[in-house]
Amino acid sequence: MLCPKKLSENWNTYKHNYDNNPIAADRLRYDVLYHTDLSRDSGESNGIDLARINWGNYDLVVIDESHNFRNGGELSGEEGRENRYLRLMNRVVRAGIKTKVLMLSATPVNNRFNDLKNQLQLAYEGDASIINAQLDTSKSIDEIFRGAQKAFNVWSKLPAEGRTTDALLRTLDFDFFEVLDSVTIARSRRHIEKYYNTEAIGKFPERLKPISCRPKLTDLGRAINYNEIYGVLDSLNLYIYTPSNYILPSRVVKYEELTTRREARGGISQRGREQGIRRLMSINLLKRLESSVYAFRLTVERIRDYIGSTIAAIDNYKDGQMSLDMLEITSAEDFDYDDQNTDLFSVGKKVRIDLGDMDYVTWRRELASDCEYLDLLLSMVSEITPEHDTKLQTLFELIRSKVEHPINEGNRRILIFTAFSDTADYLFQNVSAYAKDTFGLETGEITGSVDGKTTLPKKSAGMNDVLTWFSPISKCRRASDTNNLDILIATDCISEGQNLQDCDYCVNYDIHWNPVRIIQRFGRVDRIGSRNAVIQLVNFWPDMDLDEYINLKGRVETRMKISVMTSTGDDNPLTPEEQGDLEYRRAQLKRLKDEVVDIEEMSSGISIMDLGLNEFRLDLLEYMKHNDDVEHSPFGMSAVVPATEDAPPGVVFVLKNVNDSVNIDAQNQIHPFYMVYIRDDGEVVCDYLKPKAMLDKLRLLCRGKNEPFKELCRAFNEETDDSRNMRAVSELLSEAINSIVDVKEESDIDSLFKPGGTSALMSEVSGLDDFELICFLVVR
Repeated sequence: MLCPKKLSENWNTYKHNYDNNPIAADRLRYDVLYHTDLSRDSGESNGIDLARINWGNYDLVVIDESHNFRNGGELSGEEGRENRYLRLMNRVVRAGIKTKVLMLSATPVNNRFNDLKNQLQLAYEGDASIINAQLDTSKSIDEIFRGAQKAFNVWSKLPAEGRTTDALLRTLDFDFFEVLDSVTIARSRRHIEKYYNTEAIGKFPERLKPISCRPKLTDLGRAINYNEIYGVLDSLNLYIYTPSNYILPSRVVKYEELTTRREARGGISQRGREQGIRRLMSINLLKRLESSVYAFRLTVERIRDYIGSTIAAIDNYKDGQMSLDMLEITSAEDFDYDDQNTDLFSVGKKVRIDLGDMDYVTWRRELASDCEYLDLLLSMVSEITPEHDTKLQTLFELIRSKVEHPINEGNRRILIFTAFSDTADYLFQNVSAYAKDTFGLETGEITGSVDGKTTLPKKSAGMNDVLTWFSPISKCRRASDTNNLDILIATDCISEGQNLQDCDYCVNYDIHWNPVRIIQRFGRVDRIGSRNAVIQLVNFWPDMDLDEYINLKGRVETRMKISVMTSTGDDNPLTPEEQGDLEYRRAQLKRLKDEVVDIEEMSSGISIMDLGLNEFRLDLLEYMKHNDDVEHSPFGMSAVVPATEDAPPGVVFVLKNVNDSVNIDAQNQIHPFYMVYIRDDGEVVCDYLKPKAMLDKLRLLCRGKNEPFKELCRAFNEETDDSRNMRAVSELLSEAINSIVDVKEESDIDSLFKPGGTSALMSEVSGLDDFELICFLVVR
């Protein structure tokens, strides 16, 4: 089992003979290692000596949160070391015995289908011939993904109103569906709620409308506001992070030679890296201010002290003997969980720069200017103590309201998320005292970087302990353990993979710039089997208009996008794709103001749920176990079911193409079978190119219905004179078959404008004689 370190306790529980292991009887045997262990050659991890481990001896590798491997493999660093992906491929999958790979992820595709392809390559050892031999496709795996990405790129540039799931599905090749069908199993909350019987495992809780809080920065009489601080931030240049820009022209070659090897291996140039850090720090100041005045103040002080020490070094410079690190970056703890994982924090060997090689006079002047702005910022926020921190006081009121008016009887638990460990520390210090003194509540904190904290007396606080005390039912707490936490303050180190559904109230103390992260946070309590009837999401926003706030984010990102992370370091404004991403986030953040959005709806692309038929094959296999005579059933069988809001009155026809033609245009996933759902007025509800949508509707109409609907059957028999007069159904059948031809002709016309030839006139499907009726479902 390869997982993020923060999730190791989840998997350790399932392998040991613990009384809180729900599958202890299965006696599973496996090792639990971390993604980061693939970057190490020695040391101990989870009780395993990495220097002695036989990586090639695993016959199954399960990768939790496998999207962390979506970027594929490359050599990096001064010595051209394998990254984690390549090491996993070379030392585990390809080496030793035959290894199967199982990958778990809620977000396997970010914004390109290659994300999925890179993960799949782990399963077929990076050798396309292995999977090509297994797939029933006309093209190779590489061709299939190239074509899918090309279709996605075209689709992503369509106007918003035309960028629908249906529009993309119509442009993807049948072979792409075949690949996904063969290698993925996907489920979503929305899908399970709609099409599954959840009586045995419990339902999802009802989501209440999100609460939006917009507290002012402070209640002090001469109160400053966010916009005033943003104005000063906009004047900062942060040239402290770009010393390479001040190297004298005559000395540039000297420092280029020091970084040539890294760039030759595809790494980031020193200048490109510095520009990246400068941009990251500028955006980070904005994020920290949104999080808490306390976190913002700490970062401003750290940057000012760093600039101050550099100015002092310049002032003390004598005889060219002084040198500075070419790159310095403050602690990774200053950054949110996503930013900490950028390549900017793994720079390899440091390069030092001689002040004698720099125009340090100009640099010092720029640094001194930034120092003045930083001092101004500190003076603006210095008087905002916890008592005058309106945001913190608003949180206190939320806690009071939740405790005095619980949304589920007796449930006082509250989960508070923040992007920064400094803000978490600040909240723990203040919230724990308020909650304990006012309501007798116990509070815990988890930031991932150090052991957790709690207000419980004399208790060790490992992450798993804190989580278990906060959510004892979902974490299967031991009967002998009676510790309880009512409030948990955490960073995004627990925003994935944790079951905390004992809690019914989730607070985003800061709005993450990535909308997906907000939904992942809420997903800790929004889980199937929750014992809470309702759950509540609370979002804290800066005290400004939402459009103004989002425009500000875009302006900061655009202004600071001085250069891309490449070896050139050339100026490069936001690309159309990045600009599109800003627009996308604008729309998603607006939605989050008024509703809780499912994670598959947050994707800028498309959910895998929309693409595969695997689950229906599993349903069929299960059915065949108990009904092995299904293949001997007569053709033309029918049933009658009641209509629903999503399934209007009409008829669903299941047909089979009986001539010798093949599915040349490669669009019908279930050829030679064709399904069409047509309304009583002749309008097509679902055509043959949407078998998944059609099967979903069939499942919705028929699930759990084992007995005929006698009243509906009686009414249908009266309409048809006990099936002697089927004229109305026959006319709909004719319309259904005509729709197959019409849809195909429309598709043929589309294909005339695509590279690779046309499917027009190649298929022999022409009419009634080409099909036989397998069965039909009457919807009334």
